[in-house]
Amino acid sequence: MFRITAPLAHRVMRHLLACTGALSLLAMAQPAPDMTPKQVGPNTWYVQGQAALGSPANQNFISNAGFVVAPQGVVVIDGLGSPALARRLVQKIAEITPKPITHVIVTHYHADHIYGLQVFKELGAQIIAQQDAREYLNSDTAAQRLVASRTELAPWVDENTHLVPADRWLTDSTTLELAGESFVVERVGPSHTPEDLAIHVPAERVLFAGDLMFAGRLPFVGKADSGQWITSLDRLLRFDVAVVVPGHGAASTEPRKDMVVMRDYLTYLRTTMGKAAKDLVPFEEAYGSTNWSTFEPMPMFRFANRMNAYNTYLLMEEESLRGR
Repeated sequence: MFRITAPLAHRVMRHLLACTGALSLLAMAQPAPDMTPKQVGPNTWYVQGQAALGSPANQNFISNAGFVVAPQGVVVIDGLGSPALARRLVQKIAEITPKPITHVIVTHYHADHIYGLQVFKELGAQIIAQQDAREYLNSDTAAQRLVASRTELAPWVDENTHLVPADRWLTDSTTLELAGESFVVERVGPSHTPEDLAIHVPAERVLFAGDLMFAGRLPFVGKADSGQWITSLDRLLRFDVAVVVPGHGAASTEPRKDMVVMRDYLTYLRTTMGKAAKDLVPFEEAYGSTNWSTFEPMPMFRFANRMNAYNTYLLMEEESLRGR
């Protein structure tokens, strides 16, 4: 039997560390992903992440973040997927206004939206989120995800990257006066996550929808309550807005049209996978016989659709057993 001796183990470890270091240097040498703020209101901007999986090449810049230049300071929506990205956003904001960043509202505690929070916290900003995020924040899942990200997203997520809890936990929908501006914070979870928030800025006629809306690409449904997600999209359609900034993808000036695309996809998943689950059709057979042609051209279909369908199949099984 082949045995790994101590000297050999040490050489292997040195080799692995050298490879990791080389990969980190290679990642740092690559050009930073574009982060040009796009104006969507008189005092409102957002930066758009890439339609891709998080990687060292894109520094985990796969989600959007926004900011409102209010009378007394800047209010940021979401913290981006790495401290390096958050620092770049701070620089971009400084190029637009000298006002301090006073608050960050977190739409939900997924890694690509929160790994940059520590940068804003260090600047003295108050972090605001929905209290149901506490369960995830204190879970083994969150801790293990961070450990994995320190390897998968190195050097942009490393041993200095840590999870940041909110300073203010919200329990329900409310209107907040922040830095001299009104923000209507709508609790729309559990949908994509238990703690989903959407943020309406009435004076700007802008709505930040978080991950309830993915524009121009397929969403990651995960273990979401897709039924509640559809109901929440209907609620968001009632807001009088000119622009909706999604959690992923380009801002929409046709929010009804783009939200309906999201709603139609979730409804299709529930209808097709729900029928299969009810008829006791195995998932592989159900997935293979379903017509996905309407959604196949959308970015991220290859990465997301099968898992979305599988998780929806399990959800519909559970709902069927509960008689929902």
